[in-house]
Amino acid sequence: MKKKKKRSITLIEIMIVILLIGIIGGTLAFNMRGSMDQGRAFKSEQNMLRIHDILMLEMASSGRDLAEIVANWEENVKNSPMVKDGSEICKDGWNKLFEVKVIDDDDLQITSAKLEAFKKKHEKKG
Repeated sequence: MKKKKKRSITLIEIMIVILLIGIIGGTLAFNMRGSMDQGRAFKSEQNMLRIHDILMLEMASSGRDLAEIVANWEENVKNSPMVKDGSEICKDGWNKLFEVKVIDDDDLQITSAKLEAFKKKHEKKG
């Protein structure tokens, strides 16, 4: 009778498996980076819309001047009953504070430098 040889895993096989896992993990991480930025951009745009709605509603309900509301816009958003955590809405997806300005005495312009840079970067690619 022939004896069966025991098969064992060699160090080279283990290194190859670890290398393949590293390559796959690196590829996934690289691809996820772009989707994370897209998520941040989406969050920023949604927060901008919510801030606009909150501040315009505050102007309509209180009768105050829009410039007065914008001068203290963070407090108005944080104290609004329309949001659960107003301090999170005041920031864009990159955790930077929005800039809010009055335009044409009856409308707002809400901007984020990081969001604008993201959009410019994607305009060049596509």
